[in-house]
Amino acid sequence: MERYRILAELGNGTSGSVYKAVHIETSDIVAVKKMKRKFYHWEECVNLREVKSLRKLNHPNVIKLLEIVQENNELFFIFEYMDHNLYQIMKDRQESFSEEEIRGLMYQVLQGLAHVHKHGYIHRDLKPENLLVTNNKIKIADFGLARELSSIPPYTDYVSTRWYRAPEVLLQSSFYTPAIDMWAIGAILAELFTLCPIFPGESEIDQLYKICCVLGAPDWKTFPEATNISRLVDITYSEIMAADLSDVIPNASLEAIDLIKQLCSWDPLKRPTADECMRHPFFHVSMRIPRAPADAFQLNLGSEPNLELNLWNFGTAADDCFLGLTLAVNPSAPNLEVNKNQGTEEDVKIYSGLHDHSPQSVFWSLFPCDGNIITTSVESSLSLSFGSVPHPSIGVPQSAGFAMASFQPNILERPLLATPSPLRPGHYYL
Repeated sequence: MERYRILAELGNGTSGSVYKAVHIETSDIVAVKKMKRKFYHWEECVNLREVKSLRKLNHPNVIKLLEIVQENNELFFIFEYMDHNLYQIMKDRQESFSEEEIRGLMYQVLQGLAHVHKHGYIHRDLKPENLLVTNNKIKIADFGLARELSSIPPYTDYVSTRWYRAPEVLLQSSFYTPAIDMWAIGAILAELFTLCPIFPGESEIDQLYKICCVLGAPDWKTFPEATNISRLVDITYSEIMAADLSDVIPNASLEAIDLIKQLCSWDPLKRPTADECMRHPFFHVSMRIPRAPADAFQLNLGSEPNLELNLWNFGTAADDCFLGLTLAVNPSAPNLEVNKNQGTEEDVKIYSGLHDHSPQSVFWSLFPCDGNIITTSVESSLSLSFGSVPHPSIGVPQSAGFAMASFQPNILERPLLATPSPLRPGHYYL
């Protein structure tokens, strides 16, 4: 260890202390972990879980073990140095991360975790303190509690910091899977949005109670291997209603909420793997057009759905303009009343009753589908006709973040995507 000069202490844990150091010959900055217990044989050192796992794991998002030094019955691990851990970054922030920042960080963590699981290990101690960051590069660290998937149960019940501990571990299940890591990922993802732990239990019993307050009571058959299910029975003796996760994490998108719900599922079998998470829509927002929730499509507008649009003589003349179009639908009015606008020279037909629409009314915005967009089957009982419109442009209302493309003369030769959004009182829609 005379080759290294200690610069500062970075942290002190149950198994050892971590220091910032510099290699005297190369001037490289490293992190030195000094183990607290004594080691008298080299075989003891190389058989440690942390050593065995890191010797097999080589990934850009997994911390690199550079060297192992045994000296005077003391053991030192030399790691690559990282500037911060995720907990420090969250603690020092004055405002929440943007969703783009969260996607970038969590995608890297999932890449590293997928590598860990693929090589037969469960980390078992994922938490913000064990995710190290330098210049937006994040790496999984501290494999002191890592366990091989091939190891034989029963497993240790003390796994991970309490706030990120999966329910099956809290209930002392004798068997668990990499799904315990995925629960921790869900808790960390939620915390990145709020900068506060989503399940901040003060004890194991309180931890289960906090989980119940967010997720509601589980199905009792979910934990057949649990040896302490009575903990949960006592907590849920009086019915606890699940919270709306969108209220708990108000600044998260619908895609983020959906992913957190899947990861923080009571049932370990329903949690997605790291590879499946990386294919979730939350990480691919740039590859699709945002749209309203799926239930907005479930409109009962008649027994014989029919959507018909005629553009008479449009596109036949050289001076025909582009047309931006929104179709307004009021489910409570079977016969749409379409009136001609009397106040302008343009021959524009509008539905004049939208200011009295019911709360269930929506407007359908039509725009062309290219090869990257999946067309949606639209059920509607609407029939509208438009004449040629000699106006350079017709404004289309912007709603729910949609950017509406203008219709071109040959637009009806391609499939259209219809997307619903709520109508606003007092507005006319073209």
